[in-house]
Amino acid sequence: DKLNSHFLPALIKKIHDLKINKNNQLILWGNGKAKREIIHVDDLADACVFLLEKYNDSAFLNIGWGEDISIKDLAKLISSLTEFEGELVFDSKKPNGTDRKLMDVSKINKLGWKPKIKLKDGIQKTIKEFLKI
Repeated sequence: DKLNSHFLPALIKKIHDLKINKNNQLILWGNGKAKREIIHVDDLADACVFLLEKYNDSAFLNIGWGEDISIKDLAKLISSLTEFEGELVFDSKKPNGTDRKLMDVSKINKLGWKPKIKLKDGIQKTIKEFLKI
């Protein structure tokens, strides 16, 4: 859903639709420098099970990679994985959103949990699932 989905699935759909419709220009808001941390849903589920079994404290924990990627690099990666060869255009008249959304994952890492699905692999898996719809 273009209006209500999160950034990553919306971007995958947008790039896929551009490729199918043979449109060669991907227009993105902002300058592409804003960064986002992304985790695959299977890693998130694994972390939840891990915490249910091993964590008995009321303090909050962050679940994530502790690494982020720029919107520009993310769009390039998805374009590559979907074989979209169009041009990336950044509309700097539109807002960037928050410059950076990065979690401190040191607590969960100290407990012994780390994500397993690398960004490229997770996006590839997500694209495959999307194409089944």
